[in-house]
Amino acid sequence: MNVTSSNPQAAPTVRGYSYPWTPDTGDGTYRNPVLYADYSDPDVIRHGDDFWMTASSFNCAPGLPILHSTDLVNWTLVNHALKEVPDPRYDQVQPGCGVWAPSIRFHAGKFWIFFPTPDEGIYVTTADDPRGQWSEPHLVQAGKGLIDPCPLWDEDGKAYLVHAYAHSRSGVKHKLRVVPMAPDGSHLLGEGQIVFYEPE
Repeated sequence: MNVTSSNPQAAPTVRGYSYPWTPDTGDGTYRNPVLYADYSDPDVIRHGDDFWMTASSFNCAPGLPILHSTDLVNWTLVNHALKEVPDPRYDQVQPGCGVWAPSIRFHAGKFWIFFPTPDEGIYVTTADDPRGQWSEPHLVQAGKGLIDPCPLWDEDGKAYLVHAYAHSRSGVKHKLRVVPMAPDGSHLLGEGQIVFYEPE
């Protein structure tokens, strides 16, 4: 393995990659990948001058990594929103299960993460400060195969949750459902309706 560095103060370069990886080139440009790590299904929001990201964590704990940036290039892992995956079966390794594709939002003075575990349902956790304590996860909707939740709080005060389906769990695919939701995110209101369907 060839290890080289043109600057003795810099991290060594191995086959063109420096360790630890830094995407910021220091001259106002950057190089890909911005995140040289496995943060699957990332979701990002901006609040003031700060960007906050979370991502899938599957059956790992702690879960729901919280990353912070001020420029969308330099990211720092600052917290995890989930101490444990909320089901006793995750005391054992559960490949392919756990937290899939969460969504992070800021609403009503606090941060929210809606996340699915496709075998149990859709949960929500909240925090006043992403670096601080997150609430215990609350089950918003039980159901097998519910994935990719995204909340929406409309200007009229009403709230909605859109989600898709995991074919591997539900036998349903290529569908999106929108469901009215209690504004406090505690539960869904009714069955909602399918708003997108792409038949095979």
